[in-house]
Amino acid sequence: MGLFRTRSAAVYGIDAHLIDVEVDLYASGSSRDFITVGMPDTAVRESRERIKSALINSGFGYPGKAVTINLAPANVRKEGAGFDLPMALGILGAMGALRRTEQFLLVGELSLDGSLRSVRGALPIAVCARREGVPNLVVPQENAAESAVVEGVRVFGVKHIAEAVALLNEPEKFAPETPPQVSGSDRQETALDFRDVRGQTTAKRALEVAAAGSHNVLMIGPPGSGKTMLAKRLAAILPPLAFEEAIETTKIHSVAGLLPRAVALLRDRPFRSPHHTISDAGMIGGGSAKLGPGEASLAHHGVLFLDELPEFPRNVLELLRQPLEDRTVTLARAKMTLSFPASFMLVAAMNPCPCGFFGDSTRECRCTGAIIQRYLGKISGPLLDRIDLHIEVPALPYKEMRGRDEGMTSAFLRERVLAARERQRRRGFYNANIPPAQMRALCVLDEAGERTLEMAVRRMGLSARAHDRILKVARTVADLGGAEAVAAKHVAEAVQYRSLDRDYWT
Repeated sequence: MGLFRTRSAAVYGIDAHLIDVEVDLYASGSSRDFITVGMPDTAVRESRERIKSALINSGFGYPGKAVTINLAPANVRKEGAGFDLPMALGILGAMGALRRTEQFLLVGELSLDGSLRSVRGALPIAVCARREGVPNLVVPQENAAESAVVEGVRVFGVKHIAEAVALLNEPEKFAPETPPQVSGSDRQETALDFRDVRGQTTAKRALEVAAAGSHNVLMIGPPGSGKTMLAKRLAAILPPLAFEEAIETTKIHSVAGLLPRAVALLRDRPFRSPHHTISDAGMIGGGSAKLGPGEASLAHHGVLFLDELPEFPRNVLELLRQPLEDRTVTLARAKMTLSFPASFMLVAAMNPCPCGFFGDSTRECRCTGAIIQRYLGKISGPLLDRIDLHIEVPALPYKEMRGRDEGMTSAFLRERVLAARERQRRRGFYNANIPPAQMRALCVLDEAGERTLEMAVRRMGLSARAHDRILKVARTVADLGGAEAVAAKHVAEAVQYRSLDRDYWT
């Protein structure tokens, strides 16, 4: 009896860090004495009652001594109930019921009967075990498939603390979890198809360009014109997540507790559509007790769709400026600073005015000029500059609504998008993220292209950022056409997607 050590991990942001759990029993104390040190939060301190009941109800008994548990390093806050299992096993080890456990990293929440509940962040914890050279990871059974995605770590899923004890004492009798088979073909087929959207040829083409280059899009049009239908079908033409992208995206959803049960690795790009009543913390992350990812990070490597854009609080929209530029969200608090990745496609939709019918040839707009300007003024110029394509989605004429639309299917568009993205992959980045140093080399214009771009910048009064985004979109249009050089026609199409700068905001 005496001192015993186990190992666990704590998740901060989307990464986990190794935690040493030291358990000591004191004969001079009372069994009621249970002290946890090392900056534990409320959930960790409350583990005393769960551990005591779990050990007694599992038939292991409880020491009639004082228990002191140290979670090291002591200067880092420990959060969550995932420390229940390593602390309980540490007590059993101090009682002499366990072998040494240096080769195991342990995590799990205990029920009062000794069974294990799933925890958040199992995938980052598995990555931590591999990074720290711990060969074995013990997790609740529900987290086993998710953790086994990481190569180089033997993952054991257990349902009860008694099973964990048997595993640690006789590991040779247990087989590790079989890593799930994952491939690019695992994506789920969606029933949403671009062919379902009648007409709107220009908008469909713009979304194809956006998907090919990972560009941000703003759609403007009256109610019922198909803006939401188009946005929801965008995910159907995006390529599946690459393995490294899938790992990073799954880590975020695992930490947030949003990973679907029995899903080991996300293969489809996320599509997040928050309501316009969302708060600051809901959009970019944060929280009073624990810093967690927001919608901007949950949409990482996917689509963040903001319907009725002017209805969102302006302060919430302005918070998106940093992630749109830097592809990351940094949350700074007094005791901790965390960064969450946030590389997403922003797809926004809005009406041209509060009543929705400004510019409609068939219905009368009831809004005054001042009302329209106040409505559009909710979206700042710097935010608009960060949106590459501004497209109009007009009301659909009756003939197009009732006619047979033989437009292109999502499958056909996806093949074109994949081919364009493959060209960009060989360059090392998507066109929306072309570094400034590479801009001139990748977007060389001939004399006609220079004249077209110069005329657009002067007439529309575009900023330097808007100028760069036109060049990036033109590069994408060229990639879709299989062209090596950016020609005047590519620039002209890219300029067309900025024409609403002049029509609506001037």
